[in-house]
Amino acid sequence: MFPRPRLLAATVAALALGTAAQAQTPAKAPKAVIELFTSQGCSSCPPADALVVELAKDPSLIALTLPVTYWDYLGWKDTLGKDSFAKRQKFYAKARGDGQVYTPQVVINGASHAIGSEKAEIEKAVSQVATTAFTARIGLKEENGALQIQVSPTGSEAETTAGIWVLPTTRQAAVPVTRGENQGRTLSYANVVRGMVRVGDWTGKETTITAPLAATQAPEADGYVVVVQAEWPGKHGLMMPGAILGAARGLTKR
Repeated sequence: MFPRPRLLAATVAALALGTAAQAQTPAKAPKAVIELFTSQGCSSCPPADALVVELAKDPSLIALTLPVTYWDYLGWKDTLGKDSFAKRQKFYAKARGDGQVYTPQVVINGASHAIGSEKAEIEKAVSQVATTAFTARIGLKEENGALQIQVSPTGSEAETTAGIWVLPTTRQAAVPVTRGENQGRTLSYANVVRGMVRVGDWTGKETTITAPLAATQAPEADGYVVVVQAEWPGKHGLMMPGAILGAARGLTKR
């Protein structure tokens, strides 16, 4: 559905992981984080869902699916949707200043957006952000029942206000839809975000955060992503999501 004059709201929270002690050293930082805001009740969304399934196979990208809930009134309640994802999408639109909230919408590195089914648009946006690259490098290590997240600047230290977040994901999901605009279809998704939890701050200097593995588990999650994301103050003391400064994949649970 693009674009319909309805917006919605709430941030994102939670995470995931295995239990064995494991260490990770990502061979290469990703070029971009792609967040797809989609809905099972949106007839325009399946091509975007399928595109993100393909993009998720590219090791240079972190492609995530964040199902929203604001089309649930059309006759089908999104089985993966979260109000918090709808709010995150709205906050992004406010931060950009364009107010554009629609499905399917892709947000690249928390900054620019494109129609989720337009591969050329997305590739162009990725190539543009890849030239500036991330300013934070993330190293992950699982040890003694804890997740250690090391964040360091890719260049010289500079003061910044950012949060460190852990997102649990389900690598693959298939949902049969029996009502609404996609009635009779089985929709496939990649890297469905199950929530998002803020585990620490990053101020632009080398930092190590420790989070308990038990706190990072989420139902049906078989992997996770860690992002460092700039923040800016909103109303009522809320911090709004800004540009993504760095990202890394977690190990998949076995």
